[in-house]
Amino acid sequence: MKKLIMVCVVIGVTASVMAQTKLQVTVKKIKGHKGDILVGLFDNDKDFPRNAKEGKIAKATSDQVTVVFENLKPGKYAISVLHDANQNKDMDKNKLGIPKEGFGFSNNAMGAVGPPSFEKAQIDLLPDQKDLDISIDMKYM
Repeated sequence: MKKLIMVCVVIGVTASVMAQTKLQVTVKKIKGHKGDILVGLFDNDKDFPRNAKEGKIAKATSDQVTVVFENLKPGKYAISVLHDANQNKDMDKNKLGIPKEGFGFSNNAMGAVGPPSFEKAQIDLLPDQKDLDISIDMKYM
């Protein structure tokens, strides 16, 4: 009986590891080569686009950068990107609330006023999917 339980546990752990996916995000059309590119991964609409489940930081040293999120489980995700030129970890805005720094979202989604909804930016990682590559074009106002 103990051997049967152990076999079931090993199979379950192996299956969950095998079902994990790598998400590669290429951020394009970066203007200026100073500061950081902050890339946030979200798995629900409540936290999007402020409280990332996981974040990556890349130096803005060229017109594009690539970050990789590994060991993701199948599900619904969204990505937000900020070109934090002054490295204060915040989106700077002018007096009218218009962003002074570049930004972007998965699916190149845009909101009418403010960020898009999680649903517009949503990408799906399917159970049988091994890897997913997406690209996001930065927007500057």
